[in-house]
Amino acid sequence: MKVILKSDVNKLGKSGALIEVSDGYARNFLLPKNLAIEATPGKISEWKAEQARLKAKDEKLHAEALELQKKLQGRSVTITGKAGDNGKLFGSITATQIAEALESQHGLKNFDKRDIKLDDVIKNAGDFKFSVKLYPGVQADMIVSVSVN
Repeated sequence: MKVILKSDVNKLGKSGALIEVSDGYARNFLLPKNLAIEATPGKISEWKAEQARLKAKDEKLHAEALELQKKLQGRSVTITGKAGDNGKLFGSITATQIAEALESQHGLKNFDKRDIKLDDVIKNAGDFKFSVKLYPGVQADMIVSVSVN
C-alpha cells in the first residue's frame, strides 16, 4: 500500500515522502497513529503539486544564497575589544559578536551563531578568517578585524 508520511518515521522516511509499505503496517500502525495518509490518486496529485512548489521555493532560496555569497565573499567586519597590557583580549571574540557585527555593519539579519564557523579561538587583535553558512552547501568566507581600545 502506498502512503504519504505526515511526520518523520524512524527507519522509514521523512515527512512528505511517498512510500510503499505493507498493508498491515499501514492499517495497524501508520494510519491509526496519524503518521501517514493513504495515497489515493487525488492525494498523489496534491503531493506532486506540493513537491513542485517546495522544489521551486528551494531553488529560489539557493539562488538568493548564491547572490548573497557573491556580495559577502572576502568582505570584513570590525570588532573592538578590551585588552590588557600585553595586547591579549579580555575574553574572546565569539560567533554571537560576529553575528551582531554582520547585522550592524552590513545590515544582514537572521544569522544564527551556529551558522558562523571560526577557524580558531580569537583572543588577540588582528585579522582572522571565518565562514558564514548561507544555505546547505553555500558559504561565504569573510574576515573579522579585531582591534583593541
